[in-house]
Amino acid sequence: MPLIHGYDPPERFVTGTVGAPGQRTFFLQARSGSRITSVSLEKQQVAALSERIDQLLDEVMAAETTQSVIPAVAPLGLEDSDPLEQPIEEEFRAGTMTLSWDPSDERVVIEVFPYTEAAVVSPDQLDEELTEPEPDEVFLVRIDAGSARAFVKRAEQVLEAGRPSCPFCGNPIDPDGHLCVRANGFRRRDP
Repeated sequence: MPLIHGYDPPERFVTGTVGAPGQRTFFLQARSGSRITSVSLEKQQVAALSERIDQLLDEVMAAETTQSVIPAVAPLGLEDSDPLEQPIEEEFRAGTMTLSWDPSDERVVIEVFPYTEAAVVSPDQLDEELTEPEPDEVFLVRIDAGSARAFVKRAEQVLEAGRPSCPFCGNPIDPDGHLCVRANGFRRRDP
């Protein structure tokens, strides 16, 4: 039986970073009372999760099967721009994440499972029948639609706070510039 870090609902559920742009570590963090759970993850995972939450809520709105109103944007009272709770103690590094809508209590359900080497499949293993091992831990968060929209808004702000992107190749620009593949190896200094 896995250890479940469950929050239904959390008092706070956010994404945030530690470190300077280009060297940031991304975290999902939930808090209820004095209990805090922090899970590290990749920038791309934050982007995918926030994008998918937004899409899920749009799909639920379009289906009109809910009794309550799903907000189209983050409600003003739910915005959260505070830093991550300290101290940050990583429970695990995120691997697989699942996202669903629970119509019985109209909540977004987010499950985050630890990264494991066993979950990585090489191209020559695609035809093999593999069984994924049971996870040791699960980070489970259930939030209402308004809180989910607020999570998405904050995630977008966190993602945009990194290094600027090169307008030519889309890669991040370090403070000392970067070698742009679209400029035949010449160093670009500013966007």
